[in-house]
Amino acid sequence: MKNLPIGVQTFSKLIDGDYLYIDKTRDIYNLFAEGGQYYFLSRPRRFGKSLLISTLAEIFSGNKELFKGLWIYDKIEWTQYPVIHLDLSKISFKTPEILEKALDTRVEKIASDFNIRLDHDLFFKEKFGQLLEKMSQKQKVVILIDEYDKPMIEFIEAEEIEKANQIRDVLKNFYGVIKASDAFLRFVFITGVSKFSKVSVFSDLNNLRDITLSEQFAALLGYTESELRYSFEPHLREMAAETGNTENQLLEKIRKWYNGYSWDGKNFVYNPFSILNFFTEKNFGNFWFSTGTPTFLIRLIKSQQADIMEFENLPVNSFVFESYDIENMEITALLFQTGYLTVKKITIENEETTYELSYPNHEVRNSFLTHLLGMYTQKKISSHMRLLKDMGNAVEGGDMDRFIQGFKSLFASIPYHIFIGEREAYYQSIIYLVLSLSGVAVRTEQPTNTGRIDVVMETGDKIYILEFKMGSELEALAQIKAMKYYEKYLNSGKQIVLMGIGFDAEKRNIGNYLLENLC
Repeated sequence: MKNLPIGVQTFSKLIDGDYLYIDKTRDIYNLFAEGGQYYFLSRPRRFGKSLLISTLAEIFSGNKELFKGLWIYDKIEWTQYPVIHLDLSKISFKTPEILEKALDTRVEKIASDFNIRLDHDLFFKEKFGQLLEKMSQKQKVVILIDEYDKPMIEFIEAEEIEKANQIRDVLKNFYGVIKASDAFLRFVFITGVSKFSKVSVFSDLNNLRDITLSEQFAALLGYTESELRYSFEPHLREMAAETGNTENQLLEKIRKWYNGYSWDGKNFVYNPFSILNFFTEKNFGNFWFSTGTPTFLIRLIKSQQADIMEFENLPVNSFVFESYDIENMEITALLFQTGYLTVKKITIENEETTYELSYPNHEVRNSFLTHLLGMYTQKKISSHMRLLKDMGNAVEGGDMDRFIQGFKSLFASIPYHIFIGEREAYYQSIIYLVLSLSGVAVRTEQPTNTGRIDVVMETGDKIYILEFKMGSELEALAQIKAMKYYEKYLNSGKQIVLMGIGFDAEKRNIGNYLLENLC
C-alpha cells in the first residue's frame, strides 16, 4: 500500500515520496486541450486546490518524468513555459499597505528568478505588467493563483469589513493586470474558497471562465466512487477484515459519512481530506469539520436569525451563487461556498433552473448541527449528550412523556438572556436540532397539499406528526386535523400519532402537549 498523502500539497513531493495519487490528469488536460485559457474554480478548504495548482505548475514547466504512469504522460507536447505560481495565503496582508508591499516583493522575486530587470520606480501594478511582458519573450506565461481570496476572507471573518474592502481594491488592481496582458499569457488558473461577485474582485478580469458549477469539471477535485474503490482497495480490504465488515458494508458507512459533495447534482465526490484521515486513523471522525470550526458562520446565522430548518433540501435559483459580496453576506451562498451545503439535485422547468441544496453527508450535518445547538443553548454539547441519547430512546420506545420531559429539562437549563422574545422559530429550531442529533429519523417543514408540517418523526412502527404553537397545544393539534397533515401517511402501514405542543412564553419552556392516535 502506498503512503497516504495527508497534508502533502506539492505534486513533486507526492510523486517522489511514493504517496498515493488519484490520477486527475485527464480532467486537467481538458482544461487546456481545447484552447482554454482563463479559468476560475471555487472549492471548500481542504479539497485539493493547492495540489491541483502544483500539478498544473509541473505540467506547464515541462516536467514530464514526474507524470510517468499517469494518463497525461504521452498525451501532450511537454513544452516548458515560464510559470508564475502565487499562493496568497503565504504572503503578508495585515494591512492594504503591507499587502501592496508583499505583492511588490513577490513580483521582484519572480523577476530575479528569471534574470529579469524591472523598473523599480514603478507602482507594483505596473511592475507586474512589465514582468509579464518581459517573461513572455520566448514563451507565453502561465499564471497560477492559489487562495486568491485569503486576504479578504481573513478580515471578513474578523468582521473588519472596511479593511476587507481595502484589501479587495488592492487585489482588484493586481488581478486587473492579467487581462491587460492577454497577449503575453498562455494559461491562467485562479482558485479559492469564495466566489466574490464579478463586480468586485474580478471586475477588470471579466474573461475568466468560472467552472465551479461545470459538469465537465465536477470531479476535478474530490474522489469519485470508482476512484475510491480502485485506489483505496488495499486499505478497504485491510480495514474490512479488521472491523468484521464486508468491503461493501464498510463502503456503505464511508459513503454515509464522507460522500455527497456535488456541484452539478450528478457527479458526487468524497471529501479527500476526510478519506485520507479515515484510512490513517482507521475510525470514523469529523476530520474535515474539525480543521476549521465555522465560528464566523455560526455568528452570522445568529445575527441574521436565519431559519436553520431551511438548510436541508433548500431550493434556490442561480442568483444565490452570484451573491457573495463583502457588504452583504448572503448566508446560503456562504454555506454553499464553504462546503456546508452542496448541490443535491438540479431541475429545469419552463427554462428556470432550480438547485436543491443540502448538507453533503453525515460528517458535515452532524458537526454543524452540534455547533448550532451549542450556539442556541450556550452550553457545551458534551453536557447534552446523555439527554439527547435518552430522548432518542424515548421516541423509539413510544414514551412521549419522557421525551417531552427531556425538552423541558433542556429549555430550563438555557440562560435567560439568550431567549429570543416570543418567537416560535427559536423553540422550533432547538427542537429540530435536538431531534436531529438524538438519532431520531426526523423531517421538517414537510409539504402537503394544504400546507407544511412542522416536524415528522418516524420509528419502526409509528409516525409522529408534530405542530408547535406559542401558547396553545389545543390550537396546534386542531391545525393538524384541520389541514389533514396526516393524509399523506395513511398508507404507510404504521400507526399515526398526532402531537400538538404549546410553548409558554412566560416560563420560556414547553407548556402542555396533546397526543391523539389515529385509528
